[in-house]
Order: sequence, then structure tokens, then C-alpha cells
Amino acid sequence: MDYRSLGNSGLRVSVAGLGCNNFGMRIDYDKTVEVIDAAIESGINFLDTARMYGGGKSEEFMGKALKGKRDQVILATKFGGPTKPNDATGSRAHLMRSIETSLRALETDYVDLLQLHYPDPATPIDETLSALTDLVRQGKVRYIGCSNFTGYMVADAHWVAKTRGLEPFVSVQNEWSLLNRSMEVEVTAACAKFGAGVLPFFPLASGVLTGKVRRGQTPPEGSRLNASYFQSALNDANFDKLDRLEAWGADRGRSLTEIALSWLASQTVVSSVIAGATSAEQVKTNASLTKTDLTPQDIAEIGEIVGK
Repeated sequence: MDYRSLGNSGLRVSVAGLGCNNFGMRIDYDKTVEVIDAAIESGINFLDTARMYGGGKSEEFMGKALKGKRDQVILATKFGGPTKPNDATGSRAHLMRSIETSLRALETDYVDLLQLHYPDPATPIDETLSALTDLVRQGKVRYIGCSNFTGYMVADAHWVAKTRGLEPFVSVQNEWSLLNRSMEVEVTAACAKFGAGVLPFFPLASGVLTGKVRRGQTPPEGSRLNASYFQSALNDANFDKLDRLEAWGADRGRSLTEIALSWLASQTVVSSVIAGATSAEQVKTNASLTKTDLTPQDIAEIGEIVGK
């Protein structure tokens, strides 16, 4: 397993990360323990959850599962997920309530990375960063990050932090895969400019890039691809891309999943590629296929295959 700095921070994270949104939603506590143990055994140290995952059960399950293992992981969570209309989820009041709830659920006195889950237009970024800075100074949070930000938001937050002497975001977590490259328009450049490590989520397009669903097939029962948001990726244009990617990989001994994960992991702006798992076998597979050995020419060729 390779390890990298998380942006401009002192954290060293595994290039393969574990997304924990399945805990308490798609798998129970016992399965959660199996997945976490398999991740640690595979060299994965970056575990990413959120207050909203599983209605709070993800954090609760992880708190119990990590007893005696807390020092083996870099623990990240998020605040500010959708709650109710007009709730200022980036506000100081919301943040202070949320972090205390998360710390109790995770059964720890600090988190390594606390991330604003979604931009909050109702709250000035100054207020959010000021409150997060207080948590860092109190020792409850080591570093801070954001998620689902645009390039402009990343730049604005960096400027506010720098001019006001506040903690900066060291990471940006957005959806990024070979089938969704929208963040390359401006977000990746902003992250590179301001020293924020990118944490791509849905790197396998929720399973499409594993090839488990073929053209004309129905997704397996229980698959996330049955949801309308993810079904939109099951179209002829994307299946054409998969065919071309598989042909490229066949000549080089690389599977479709390996291409998808390694294309992200081999980019210098990426700190850790966050892939979810519902079984020990799946997390071990993802860990073994997240490689950093693609050359700049490989990255360019793969990018041309799928297009923008």
C-alpha cells in the first residue's frame, strides 16, 4: 500500500481509502467489523464516514468496531448533511452540536479530519472556518476539509483562511470517476494551487466501472445501481467507454476496476481514493487494485478513451 500526505497536512493516508456509507444502511454491525478489519489488514488507514450515514449508525458501528484500533486509522467524518429546510448546516451552532454527537458515537475524543459535507449558502464561510479553527485549537479536530465544493468555493475558502489567520481546508472530497469528470473543469486545478488533497468518491461510478452490469442487463438486486441517480450512468455511451477501456486494459493485463481506481490514484493531486465496500473480500480487492504506477502517458490515453 502506498501512502501520501493529505494535502498540506501532517497526515499520511493510504492511497486506497474506505468509504463507510454502507455501514448501518446496507450492512449490519458484524459485517461492518469484518470490512474494517479487512481494510486495516490490507494497509488501508483512511476511513471516511459522515454524521448522516446510516442515520448515524455508521459512526456508532465504527466507534465500537475501532475499540483498541483507533491509533491504526486516520478517522474522517463530516457535518452539515441535508437535515431539514432552512437549517444552516455550516453554522457555528450546528457544527458544535454535530461534532459532540459524532465524538460520542465514534467513542473518541478527536477526529483526524472533519469535513463540511455540503456548501451552505446560508452561512458565511468565515463563520464556518472560525468555528472549525476553534475545534482544532481545542484538540477535538486535527485537520479540516470540505466536500462538494466548486473551484471558486475552494479558492474563496483558502483566501478567507489565509487573510484571517484561520485553519485552511486541507482536502476536498468530490465525486470523480472516469464516467464523471466534471471536477476536472476547475476543482482539481484549485486544489493543486492551494494545496488541498483530493478525495474522490464514487470512483467506480457505484459499480458501473467494475463491469458487473453489462449492456442490456438489469442491476443485481440490492445494488445501488437500482436507484434512479445511479441508473442514469447505465447508457450506451458509457457502455461504449467500458468496451474501449477493457480493450486498452486487455493489452496491458489490467482489469476495468484496476484501471478506474489506478487512474485516479496515479494523479498527484489525489491523496486517497474512497471506495465503499460491503464485504471483506470487496475491500481487499479494492485495496489491491488501487495502484499508483500509471504513467502520465497512460493517464492521458485513458482520459482520451473516455473523453470529457
